Amino acid sequence: MPKQEVLVLNQNYEPLTLCRVRRAVVLMYLGKAELVESSNGKVIRSINNWLPLPSVLRLNRYIKANRREIPLSKRNILRRDNHQCQYCGLKIGPMTTDHVVPKGKGGVDSWENLVCACAECNTKKGINSFSRVGLKLMRRPKKPSYISFVVNTIEKVPEEWRPYLFMDA
Repeated sequence: MPKQEVLVLNQNYEPLTLCRVRRAVVLMYLGKAELVESSNGKVIRSINNWLPLPSVLRLNRYIKANRREIPLSKRNILRRDNHQCQYCGLKIGPMTTDHVVPKGKGGVDSWENLVCACAECNTKKGINSFSRVGLKLMRRPKKPSYISFVVNTIEKVPEEWRPYLFMDA
């Protein structure tokens, strides 16, 4: 079976999670989910049957999902910011994390206070505030939602998913 991901929607069409095709086929076979979008006419064949290759599924029953917390780590900060320096926009070279409000001035380790920064901007900023040394933040850092964070890890979001993730077509 292909190792492609399938978007799983709750009964109310809210994005819930991603799963592998094998799990999606089992959910469909057991009647726990229905096919919403297939992968461009591709099918899965068995000896006696065939199924459209799922791309988006909707669960038949509403699941009260406990929102999963994304651990605060250097790796996850870099992933959230797409490995792009939030001061100069550079995407190549080694990246690190920087405290918007330095720890020495009361800053804390949080999603709202950590950003991805290139070594040059991080060194330039040092213990000062970014505005004091002439740097500007490209965007204000914030805690990502679970589904947006998971989708952000996928290189190319399938076209079939875009309407369900509120992305432009």
